Amino acid sequence: MPSLPTGPPDGRLVPRFAGPDTFARLPCLDAVGRADVAVVGIPFDSGVSYRPGARFGPAAVRAGSKMLRPYHPGLNVSPWDVMQVADAGDLAVNPFSISQAIAAIEAGARELLERAVYLVAIGGDHTVALPLIRATAARHGPIALLHFDAHLDTWDTYFGEPYTHGTPFRRAVEEGLLDLDCSVHIGIRSPLYAPTDLAEDAALGFEIISAAQIAKEGVEKAVQRARARLGDRPVYVSIDIDVLDPAHAPGTGTPEPGGLTSRELQLFLRDLDGLSLIGADVVEVSPAYDHAELTALAAANLAYELIALLARRWTGSER
Repeated sequence: MPSLPTGPPDGRLVPRFAGPDTFARLPCLDAVGRADVAVVGIPFDSGVSYRPGARFGPAAVRAGSKMLRPYHPGLNVSPWDVMQVADAGDLAVNPFSISQAIAAIEAGARELLERAVYLVAIGGDHTVALPLIRATAARHGPIALLHFDAHLDTWDTYFGEPYTHGTPFRRAVEEGLLDLDCSVHIGIRSPLYAPTDLAEDAALGFEIISAAQIAKEGVEKAVQRARARLGDRPVYVSIDIDVLDPAHAPGTGTPEPGGLTSRELQLFLRDLDGLSLIGADVVEVSPAYDHAELTALAAANLAYELIALLARRWTGSER
């Protein structure tokens, strides 16, 4: 008979402000050997174009995750009970060389995917999504991308640099990592450099569901559009915390007014139940600009939503 997963200490016996400083106070990956889901921090922010500080995001999100409890009533699942979830610590990446950092992140993600079925990564700036998608696509082939963000992140270069937090998904398209018939941006709303930004994004193959469309038409219709687009393809979810309005997530590097509420994004994610989710990241938490841990708490809860979706999949078709 298989052993039961090792979970966090009971918050009724060990106060949540005590205990391990891991995500949700879960065991370290080295302590359990292998995991169904590994949570990994990527403290890298050398690809930012405005405010730095996301290198401190993983630590802040782990601190915000101490409030999480075992049972997710919205999805009717207890993730820690049905699969082994563990904290893999942080990847050590070069803060002075973007290219070396990307290579190290990809290598680290590939290694972790030998010890875990799924990765949920905590950034770090959005540059880290490219190597994570490389590692995931190496296992699954071209994947559908569900990208939550205020920005397109499909620009070509910044100051001639092709690898930044504004370019990961253009590079992913060029490398053949994405199934573009099934990929979609959610929550886009930032001002652009020119109308051609939208034209170039469309030419790459993405569909956009903007923050304004969600505000006007509601979350349910946006989810229906996204699910129709994603189909039954393997789906990678990438969440830039700036998809949330700065009122809900002030601690980020490129805040844009007019974003989603925390509740809207939670509801959106829960309505993805049943999709073939294969990996995810939550990025761009910059705690120096946060207030009362609003952003860290939001990011920790979004990571928990993603893990709960993976747990739902694990107890259904995957087990």
